[in-house]
Amino acid sequence: MRRVLVLGGTQYFGKKLVEKLIDNGDEVTIATRGSKSDNFGEKVKRLVIDREKKETMEAAFENKEWDLVYDQSCFSPMEARDASEVLKGKVGRYIFTSTQAVYEFGTLHAEGNFDPYTYQVTYKNRKEYPGYEGYKEAKRASEAVFHQLGYFDVVSVRFPIVVSEDDYTERLKFHVDKILAGQPIGIPNPELRYSFIHADEAASFLLGIGNSDFEGPINPGSAGDISLREMIERIELLANKEAKVENSTTSGTISPYALPGSWSIDTSLAEEFGYKFTELNHLLDQLIKYYIQQND
Repeated sequence: MRRVLVLGGTQYFGKKLVEKLIDNGDEVTIATRGSKSDNFGEKVKRLVIDREKKETMEAAFENKEWDLVYDQSCFSPMEARDASEVLKGKVGRYIFTSTQAVYEFGTLHAEGNFDPYTYQVTYKNRKEYPGYEGYKEAKRASEAVFHQLGYFDVVSVRFPIVVSEDDYTERLKFHVDKILAGQPIGIPNPELRYSFIHADEAASFLLGIGNSDFEGPINPGSAGDISLREMIERIELLANKEAKVENSTTSGTISPYALPGSWSIDTSLAEEFGYKFTELNHLLDQLIKYYIQQND
């Protein structure tokens, strides 16, 4: 039985990962601030930590060891450094949940388009990384810390936009709801393109990559990308209703996917290792249909 530590694990696909680890027969410990309840019952052990206070991890992890760590809650290089230093010698393999946002705006980025082994780190806390640009820098620097310190065998999993029927962000649902209600959607640039992955497949990928001996960055997700215009057209077709798209940034109407540029990834490396993901159009269609039914 493997001993697995999950930093986080009480929100969205982190919860799904914990459930899969339990089903896999692993001994699971989750380490969180303890502010959110979970439904794992006695199937997991629990530790209380604050990622912004190193001493809480030192106390919680004292005299403990794990075979594998999944880090779902790191949002600054200071947190990456603190976790690395506290867990050094206590774990051999470290799976860091990163993001496609480490790349510059653009399409179909391969893993080599951002190199965490050479990135120069400026240490700041999570409050010093506002907005999308801040998020990008924080995840870049965190990856760099884990890979450059070299304390563990590290995998940085660069997820695209995660979607599912139970997506708490409701970003895809936003578009369906607006179109069904005949309300405008602000999309300044409808040709921006994005990649996606289903939350269940994100959790399954994390489980699988943890069972492997792969090291380094990797992009999982449905192959290819889609523009906002194409996504709106799919909703129009399935809802049988025309969208009211405006070149607007008015609060309450602007698309939550209306970012400053495209963000999409090349997933061929993950596919070469045998990982399978739902075809992109099918993935979005099944979710659009689900949200339409929720409006009936």
